[in-house]
Amino acid sequence: MSVLVFVEGLNGEIKNSSLEAASYGSQVATALGATATAVAIGDVNEAALARLGEQGISKVLFDADARLKQFVADAYVAVIAAAAQKENAKVLVFSNTGIGATVGSKLAVRLNGSLATNVTTLPKTEGGTFTVTRSVFSGKAFADVELTADVKIIAVKKNAIDISRNSGNTATVENFSASLADADFAVAPKETVMQDSEGGILLPEAERVVSGGRGLKGPENWHLVEDLAKAIGAATACSKPVSDQDWRPHHEHVGQTGITISPNLYIAIGISGAIQHLAGVNSSKVIVVINKDPEAPFFKAADYGIVGDAFEVVPKLIEAAKALDK
Repeated sequence: MSVLVFVEGLNGEIKNSSLEAASYGSQVATALGATATAVAIGDVNEAALARLGEQGISKVLFDADARLKQFVADAYVAVIAAAAQKENAKVLVFSNTGIGATVGSKLAVRLNGSLATNVTTLPKTEGGTFTVTRSVFSGKAFADVELTADVKIIAVKKNAIDISRNSGNTATVENFSASLADADFAVAPKETVMQDSEGGILLPEAERVVSGGRGLKGPENWHLVEDLAKAIGAATACSKPVSDQDWRPHHEHVGQTGITISPNLYIAIGISGAIQHLAGVNSSKVIVVINKDPEAPFFKAADYGIVGDAFEVVPKLIEAAKALDK
C-alpha cells in the first residue's frame, strides 16, 4: 500500500503548494508504515520531480501526455485513479488549489471515497479511526472530521505544512501512461483555474500579493499596485468593487466570492476590509494595510498598518524596495 500525492507543475517546476502536499503525504505514509508515491501530469521537469525525494517521496509516476499540459478535470481524474489503482493507494493527498479541490471531489465520487478539504493537520489514527482537522467558516474555526471510507482523500491547506524537510534522497521517476478516452477531454478546461496575474505570477500560488481597492480612485492609478508588486516579486489582486467596476479583470478579485489566497505577505492598499474580502485573505501569514482612514476595519485584522494617503505612502515603499534590491 502507498500514499499517493498529486503534484502540480508550473512552468516546468513543482508548485510550492504541491511541495507542501508531498511533505504531508510522506509524513502520513511514515505514520501508516506505507510508502509515499507521487503522480505528476503534463509539462513538468523530470529533475524537479526527482527532487521530490527531499520531501520524502520515493517514486514519481509521470504521465507526460501532451494533451495533459492544459488542465482537463476528467482526464486528470482518470490518470490519478489509474495511478491509485496501480499503487493500491488508500490515501490520496492534494494541495487545496482550484485544481486539487476539483479533482479531489471528482475522485471521491469515482472511488467512493471520503474527502476532506482545507486540512491543516496530520491525521490522528488512534483506535483505528482516521481523523483530520480542517479550516472552516473562512478560517474562523476548525472542525475535526473522521474519514470512514476505504479510500481517504485529503486536500491540504496552503501554508499549513512545513516544506523544509530535506532527506537528501532522490525520487525515482517512472514513466506512466493511463488509457485515456476522447470522452475524458470532452469538457473544455476552466481557464480561470490557471489564470496568471498580469505580473506573470499565478495568484493562488503567489508568496506575496499586492492588492488594491477603491481608495486608489481609478484604474489610471493602478500603476502603484503594479510597480510595488514588481519591486517585491508579487502578484497583483483587487477587491470586489474594483473588479465590478471593470478597473481590473475578475480573475484578480480576491475575497469570499472571488479567489481565496494564503500568501506569506498580503499588502492591501485602499481596501476598507469588509468581511467578504477578509474571508479570502485571512489565511495570509502577514497582512499589511495601507489606508488613510484610521477606523478602517481592515486594521483589526492587520499585522502591520500604515495610516496615510496611498499616493504618498506607496511610492516611498516602492523606492525602499528598489533600494534593497540593489
